[in-house]
Amino acid sequence: MNKAVYTALATIGLAQFLKIPIKKIKTGTWDWGTFIETGGMPSSHSAGVSSLATFVALRKGTTTIDFALSTIFGLIVMYDAQGIRRQTGELTLKVNDLDEHVERLQGEKEKHYHDNKERKLKEMLGHQPEEVVGGALFGVLMGALGYILSKK
Repeated sequence: MNKAVYTALATIGLAQFLKIPIKKIKTGTWDWGTFIETGGMPSSHSAGVSSLATFVALRKGTTTIDFALSTIFGLIVMYDAQGIRRQTGELTLKVNDLDEHVERLQGEKEKHYHDNKERKLKEMLGHQPEEVVGGALFGVLMGALGYILSKK
């Protein structure tokens, strides 16, 4: 594997790891499962593609097809992470609450069978815009650092 790929993969891993202390600060609890979850700050999608594009820009230049490909690929990934996947997560919130709303519409006394559901659909799928920007900035930093370290 080449150094650009190593840099991008390491950046994705570090971004995922950073979600753990950030969640601890927000919630007050350590949740190590956050490492393998989607969504949250920073976006590892954005971080990975931004570090790749930055590394390629510094190594090959911004006028190369390599940079063009990594940049367009990165923009598509970041758009998807913030737009489509976030909308899917918001739709999932509605689906998870649907049975409770049906009970209310039927005028039945709440039976709370939905409280005992074994498995809800995963609600946190995509990213808020600030999570995408945070990931992109982290990725640029890591791409530059990866480039500097690869020169030695």
